[in-house]
Amino acid sequence: MGAIEIDKIAKRYKALCELVPLKPVTKNAEYEAAVEHLNQLLDAGGANQAHPLAGLVEALGELIQTYEKRQTPMAEAEPRQVLRYLMEEHGLKQTDLAGIASQGMISDVLSGRRAISKALAKKLATKFHVSAAVFL
Repeated sequence: MGAIEIDKIAKRYKALCELVPLKPVTKNAEYEAAVEHLNQLLDAGGANQAHPLAGLVEALGELIQTYEKRQTPMAEAEPRQVLRYLMEEHGLKQTDLAGIASQGMISDVLSGRRAISKALAKKLATKFHVSAAVFL
């Protein structure tokens, strides 16, 4: 891609952004405007995957979703609740964690009869690709 193409892209992107906020949303006013634009695009048929604006709708929706995730604080959860959630998200049963801890130990943790040790927290963190702190 040469300088001429880059210049054309820059001009078209600037013109598009004047109509639709196609950049990361960082402020509440930008969020409100992005939601308004998204609703208008959806009303125009952008929800249909075959519509020419479907890609724009998807991109704008992802920008909105990213902002919403940053604005919504994570609720405090007990380590056993975090474990239960991660197991559900990954479609795992207690027996699926046999390489980490016995089914009895996992059962005790999930029922609240046993706390998660630091060693178990490290193993779970590795398994689920999260920080061990979520289990402590």
